[in-house]
Amino acid sequence: MYLKVNRDEVIEGLQKSASIIPAKTGAAYLRTIWLKSESGNLRIMSTDSNLEFCGTYPAEIIEEGLAGVQGRAFYELVRKLPSGELTIKNDSDGSSILVEQGSRKYKLPVNDPTWFQKFSDFPAEGAVFWSGDFLLELIERVAFCISDEDSMEAIACMNIVPSADDNGKFIEVCGLNGHQFARLKFLNDDIHALLPEEGILIQKKYLAELKKWLTDDEIEMSLSEKRLFFKTADGKETFSLPLSYYQFPNYKNFLAKLGDDDVSRMKVDKSELFNALDRISIFNTDSNRCASFMFNPGELVLFSQGQEVGTATESMEIEFSGEMERIAFPTKNLIEILGHFQSGGINFTMTGSEAPCGVTGDEDNEYLVIVMPMKVQEETYYSEEDV
Repeated sequence: MYLKVNRDEVIEGLQKSASIIPAKTGAAYLRTIWLKSESGNLRIMSTDSNLEFCGTYPAEIIEEGLAGVQGRAFYELVRKLPSGELTIKNDSDGSSILVEQGSRKYKLPVNDPTWFQKFSDFPAEGAVFWSGDFLLELIERVAFCISDEDSMEAIACMNIVPSADDNGKFIEVCGLNGHQFARLKFLNDDIHALLPEEGILIQKKYLAELKKWLTDDEIEMSLSEKRLFFKTADGKETFSLPLSYYQFPNYKNFLAKLGDDDVSRMKVDKSELFNALDRISIFNTDSNRCASFMFNPGELVLFSQGQEVGTATESMEIEFSGEMERIAFPTKNLIEILGHFQSGGINFTMTGSEAPCGVTGDEDNEYLVIVMPMKVQEETYYSEEDV
């Protein structure tokens, strides 16, 4: 291998490539970045055995070849070099590569080329173009409701499923962790046609890496039987991840409760509620992590108490209908939920004091979050004088 390439042309690709490989643990071949010079381009490839990244960048190819280098070290070296042309070539016995930039010269050992395994090809048939910034928004607004525990199987995944109703075809993107649920619906006929009837599941740990790769630019998406593929619109970079094949829970039943006749409904100003909860959270403790909501005509009273920190009470105007008198929510969870809404007006649909509560926004089209209330046990604190 012998090539010349502009450092600034490849640094972003090297960063993306290095980000998915293990830093120190794991087999040496998984900590490898593969460099392949061919057809006027330098290909940069890496995998952690699940995720795969491949980038193609223009280069002056003097001799074609393949070399695997210790990924993080190679990326850090190139990152710390100034802009300019790099020369990368094998040494005489093929045991190392030489990296040169002017008077700077570096020698890095190469790995056994038999370690290289063919990367998955992007399936061009059926591929669709999509907005990178919209996919980033989907992940951001759903992923916080996905379980962090891989052992939780399907609820450690984001569910993307085609659906339809009387209004037409749409896609539902869902996340569930046992006490929270988020769903965002959108229209896209091309993606609807691409997805299998049962939908697809993407593990949460892969979503974090996908977010690092995505930009606001347009992307191309495709599916194989076992993998989900993304490609930049210019075709320079591909990123793929494995699909999961668990059974996502049926969430239709608890969503249906939101349409019952006996629900209670509240509309509140998001900013006012968010700020009040932020203050209320100061009075939460490990044993009391909730904020109590008490309803009077046209008024919401928020309350929290902690044995060591005291009590907090705030009230605000609301629009309210129903028979609910009191309900309690985990304060920090509710603050996080409100942070994912763009609307000024937030709507709560409460199905019971210990039953699912739906949260929607006036301007957050087809976005729904479900939060489970907390069971509140009355506590009385005694001072030493009382004993």
